Amino acid sequence: MLNRLKNIAKALLAITWIRRVYEGVNRFFLETFGSSRFLTHFFYFFSFITFNREQSAVLRGRRDYYRNKKRTRVTHVELRRNIHRLEKGMSMRPRRDVFAKDYISETIEFYAQATAPSASGVLPERSELSWAHDVLAKYFSSISVADPVVDRARSAFESIPATAETSTPRRIPHPQGEIVNAQVSYEQLYALTRQRRSVRWFQEKPVPRELIDNAILAAVQAPSACNRLPYEYLIYDTPELAHKVASIPFGTAGYSNNVPAIAVIVADQANYFSPRDRHAIYIDSSLSAMQFMLALGTQGVDSCVINWPDFEPLERKMQKTLGLRVTQRVIMLIAFGFADPEGMVPFSQKKELDTVRSFNVLKAGREA
Repeated sequence: MLNRLKNIAKALLAITWIRRVYEGVNRFFLETFGSSRFLTHFFYFFSFITFNREQSAVLRGRRDYYRNKKRTRVTHVELRRNIHRLEKGMSMRPRRDVFAKDYISETIEFYAQATAPSASGVLPERSELSWAHDVLAKYFSSISVADPVVDRARSAFESIPATAETSTPRRIPHPQGEIVNAQVSYEQLYALTRQRRSVRWFQEKPVPRELIDNAILAAVQAPSACNRLPYEYLIYDTPELAHKVASIPFGTAGYSNNVPAIAVIVADQANYFSPRDRHAIYIDSSLSAMQFMLALGTQGVDSCVINWPDFEPLERKMQKTLGLRVTQRVIMLIAFGFADPEGMVPFSQKKELDTVRSFNVLKAGREA
């Protein structure tokens, strides 16, 4: 017995020593190569696998963006982007007499493609076509100054057969004062945010799909860069599939078999033509996800965000399980269902207000 305890003690000392050596070497590399952008680039040149999946998604996404634009039509993201640009132009104060000259012609081309029969069978939603039609009509009616570029685009627009009825009311920019106030008080909203906690123990009963759809309808109202909405919600609500998907991430050990439904938020880098926008899928998806969870909460459905680190073995497994393309990135997973009232939830103390908020403070100085 004594020898066994001595062996255990030696093993623990060896583990402690190995950990200290690892941390020392790790800190040396971080201090050295993290001291300048040049050395950082040099470091990742030799450890390129770290961000290889992300880089591949961005580069292939840009490729697919232009393929979609010139070859086989898969989405109409370019039309959505340009129509939203027109909306913003019409909302400016003061509004310029002539604007959007650099992209109005291509916008009409995108609109013509969207209204024409598609060999690929990919057509925009009818509401999207109505929105595009209404905004374009409003744009041309608002440009009263003669301009050859705008005039040619107007003629091309008027020659396109109408395939979408003008919506009522029209889907055009409007005064903010016309928006109906939801009459939700701060106290009610704050109470909802306090009510929302990460629930990991659920009752064994399905979530009606109507409630899920209601939550997604609220989620897509979240702001999105150029109204692209680059994400989609992959819902798995059968016990077999929910458990299978929930068991893939690291953080679900011990409760994945208790998850009645799970949403995998996936976004596609093929919505962007420039690597400068590579971060947009994470921002837009996260804004949407919070509204999704709060909307679930208003209907008595609880949820838990499941972290999704960029870890190649799990990325590969998730891609294979869900049948994702290289350009598609998993943003996060959200388990949801009707909470078990006896299930425990962490208190999760949040930071104090003064810690996360400052007014008019300029962060001067250079990082060491």
